[in-house]
Amino acid sequence: MILAIDTSLGTAVAVVEPDGVVTAHAASADSRGHAEVIGMLIESVLREAAASPADFSYVAAGMGPGPFTGLRVGIAAARTFALGRGIPVVAVPSHDAVALELLLHDALTGGFEETADEAFAVVTDARRREFAYTVYRGLDDDGLPIRLAEPALAPRDDLDGILAAQGIIRRDVESIPAGLLGLAASRALAAGRELASTDALYLRSPDVTLPHGPKKVTPAHEVRRS
Repeated sequence: MILAIDTSLGTAVAVVEPDGVVTAHAASADSRGHAEVIGMLIESVLREAAASPADFSYVAAGMGPGPFTGLRVGIAAARTFALGRGIPVVAVPSHDAVALELLLHDALTGGFEETADEAFAVVTDARRREFAYTVYRGLDDDGLPIRLAEPALAPRDDLDGILAAQGIIRRDVESIPAGLLGLAASRALAAGRELASTDALYLRSPDVTLPHGPKKVTPAHEVRRS
């Protein structure tokens, strides 16, 4: 089984069977309380799925894009769970889970043939009057979304113009489906593919930076003279 964790927007956790069936899912829409709820959500899905940590073979981690503070909570939780069990972490771009959900929905409702050749952008709030977006078109032979462009940032007032100029449909989302994150991981594992690097997709540098050099200290005898 796969334990899927994402904190790029709210917090979402799911238990996914090897065939992609989601047996348990829990989520919180709070975009700032990741650390407070992640443990409870993991306990909740394990209880709902009647599973123990020993039942899992992989942990799927949503790698963003997302804000630095929130995103690192989910990645740290995924790595900690995997380390405790001695199992691999499967890195998945968070937008891939949304794209997979949208494409599968179109396939199940009979609209896939009309939308398979249409480019669309998964758009999420990146805060600071910016959007994060990734452009996709259809599914590949492994059943995974085809990424036409890697995640990027755009000012809120500019995004519509950027997408319209390229004929790209805009698809705004407010949450990441952890179950589909696990399904993407399952399909990537079956195909022997890596969907993302192990580095988080922050897109924006963290506010806190290391100092460039040691702080200058005034000698005590100079302080006394002054």
